[in-house]
Order: sequence, then structure tokens, then C-alpha cells
Amino acid sequence: MIKILIADDESIEREILCRILSENPLLELYQAENGRLAVTFAELFDVDVVLMDIEMPALDGIEASKQILKAKPYTRIVFITAYSIFSYACEAVKLGAIDYILKPVDKQDVLRAIKRAVSQVEAERQLKAVVPEVANQDLEDDEGTEKAALMMSKVKKYLEHNYMNYDLSLDSVSSLLHINASYLSCIFKRCTGVNFIDYITNLRICAAKEYLSDPFKTITEIATSVGYDSSSYFSRAFKKNTGYTPTEYRKHIARGGSR
Repeated sequence: MIKILIADDESIEREILCRILSENPLLELYQAENGRLAVTFAELFDVDVVLMDIEMPALDGIEASKQILKAKPYTRIVFITAYSIFSYACEAVKLGAIDYILKPVDKQDVLRAIKRAVSQVEAERQLKAVVPEVANQDLEDDEGTEKAALMMSKVKKYLEHNYMNYDLSLDSVSSLLHINASYLSCIFKRCTGVNFIDYITNLRICAAKEYLSDPFKTITEIATSVGYDSSSYFSRAFKKNTGYTPTEYRKHIARGGSR
């Protein structure tokens, strides 16, 4: 069961979102009519995902989300806003939100965002589930090697669903697994043949390539969407991995070049 909190000061908006999400029997829904209640309910009900309106009285969605994430860092936040200005999206993603939806909400946009959030929650749960299996296990013997391979397959799945998060790192994943970061790095490289950081970078660059096929997305938007808080750093990483700057790559595929 995935617990979802809908925080919006407009009752009709909450009702619309509840109607959309209630079709899924695996979702347990809660409602909050302002930011202060959202903070309280997020911890009280131990929710997994929060659909958070940005503009609310008393405590706005941005500040409420900061407080929720401080207490529960792995909560997935999806912002709802009437503002299409990209600065709002940038602030939301940098804060740790996984997505944002524009009002009036579209059913497919809501379902897409929730599907993404649920995938992240499930990947995290699967990752945490392997912790007891590898705890106090010698990962060097035959049985340990098998357990290590299982753990790394879960780590890879977790990374595939969370590469867009700014705070994704070797330290954050090792913390989830309750193992030493250096040890995780070593086991990951041994099981996958790829450096941990290189694996994340490759996921981000592959996603960026897909986004670059959309001529309406700016480089800054794309950088933000794949986990970079600096468009210049994203451009350097992209060129290092592809040989093209993002702008050059966009022109290359527009001319029919290979991806």
C-alpha cells in the first residue's frame, strides 16, 4: 500500500485529485487543507508521497515541503501549481520534488507523476528489503557473491528510478543499505563492471538525449529534469560522454544523425 497525502486549500481541487487516484485500490489517500496540516499529517500518517499545492495560506507548499523533507527525507513530493513559470519548477526540483503538475490538473499528468513516485517508493522498499539478507554476510564466498549480485540488481533499479534526484549519491544509497560507502562502491563495480558514479551519469545522459529531441525544452529545463542543478556542469558532463554539447547534439539529431 502506498500512502498519498493531497495538500491543497481548495476543496474542489482535492476532490478532483481524490477522484483520479481513488481508482487505484493500492493507494491510501489522505487530505490536508493547508501547509501546516500537511506537515503534521505527513508525519502522523507516515505518507510516502505528497501532492502539494504551492500557493496555500499560513504555510505555503515550498516551506511545508522543506519541513516534511527535513523530518522524512525520502518522502516523494509532487508540486501542484497554477504558475507555468519555470523558476517555480526549478525551485521545486532543487528542493527535492520529483515532479510538478500545472493547474487545472490533467488526469494523465497526475497519473504519470504518481506512477513515477510509486516506482521510486517501490524501488526503495525493494532496496531496503535486501539489507537483512546481506547483513553480517561475507560477500566474498559463493553465497555472499550471490547475495551481493542480488543487492546490486536492486541498487541498479533504485538508481534507474531516482537518477533525477539532486541528492542521489554513493553516500545516500549506502546509508539506505546501512553499509560503508567505499564498500558499496567496490561491490557495485565488481558486480556491474561499471563505476557507481559513471552509472548514474550514464542514466542521466541517456535521459537527457531523449529530452533533447523536444525542441521546446530548454537546456536548463533538461539539466534540472535529469538531476543537475547547474546547466553548465550538465553541458560539460554531456560533452564528455557524447562528444557533443547539448545544443550540438540537438542539431545533430535534427539533421537525422544517430542517437
